[in-house]
Amino acid sequence: MALPFIGMLLVIALDWFSNSAVTVEPALTAVPALAAVVSRRTWYPLLIGLFTEIAAFALAGYHDVLGQSVHSATVFAIALVAGIGWVSATLRVRQEQALADAQLVAEVARRVLLRSVPDRVGSVRAAVHYAAAAEHASIGGDLYEVVNTRHGVRAVIGDVRGKGLAAVETAAAVLGAFREAAHQEPALDRVAAWLAVSLDRALHENDHPGVEEEFVTLLLISVCADGTAEIVNCGHPAPLLLRPGQAPQPLELPETVPPLGVLDPADVRPPVQRVPVRPGDRVLLFTDGVIEARDHRGVFYPLAERLPYCAVGGPVEVLRRLHDDVVRHVGRKLGDDAAMLLLQYEPILPQLPHQSAQLSQATPGTP
Repeated sequence: MALPFIGMLLVIALDWFSNSAVTVEPALTAVPALAAVVSRRTWYPLLIGLFTEIAAFALAGYHDVLGQSVHSATVFAIALVAGIGWVSATLRVRQEQALADAQLVAEVARRVLLRSVPDRVGSVRAAVHYAAAAEHASIGGDLYEVVNTRHGVRAVIGDVRGKGLAAVETAAAVLGAFREAAHQEPALDRVAAWLAVSLDRALHENDHPGVEEEFVTLLLISVCADGTAEIVNCGHPAPLLLRPGQAPQPLELPETVPPLGVLDPADVRPPVQRVPVRPGDRVLLFTDGVIEARDHRGVFYPLAERLPYCAVGGPVEVLRRLHDDVVRHVGRKLGDDAAMLLLQYEPILPQLPHQSAQLSQATPGTP
């Protein structure tokens, strides 16, 4: 707010100490323009314009050029620049308000569509990190969810082909179907079939360009109470299993399954891979925005190599370090949506009888 006044004083000082017959009064026209740049108050350029006009008349009187054309042109230019500054400041404030409203709507939509994941879900500790590629957006074409069901802790991560509102609509349809199917279907492959039917119906109901070419890569995982992880992969990057003291192990399927939306829903019969997990094991699910992030030389981010160096602390800290490492590798904002979901198997151990007795003794008056 003080910069226009500083600029005005600099022009006056330059004119005062220059000891020249040539006046620098026209340089004052830059002062109201500076006011329009630095202030979000629409009246500020007009106020600065008024003070600048006073300074212009003072300089003209000092040099005795009140009747000359240079002074008249300066006065007119200051008034014109002040008016333009008021208009530009008004438009900028309106645009900033519209952007803030859009960001608020995007944030509300993200919280409804991509709900926050609690630190513990059943027998696992969970964390998620999501970064949308669109500028000023909170949501894109990547999707994730973790739910605790009677069949175990089930999670999904997926990537919708394309960007924009069409991708968000498709992601919403898949997530809505998963939240229902995860509780209803005991078999994980039947959950995938349910999602395929829902996606096919959503794609036929949505009417936007390129809908016939849309598909969704999807990865489903279920962590059962007996320490078995079931995985169904439909064209998605394989998750990484990280065990203490071991290198990350890709959980590749023996056969390739196309993404959802490529095959007819009746033909979606993905195989189920079963992997035993031990307490402390971590499974990292991610979208291709992570592994396809390139540096300035075009080298992809080596996720499997970098993961052990970032796997320190809890799931939230691990994903934060991992995201920062990806951004450092790229050297700029990521060009694609990137989602990461980390599940750490930590079953809740049953309380032994002697522990219950000790707890009762330590709590007097408890029946």
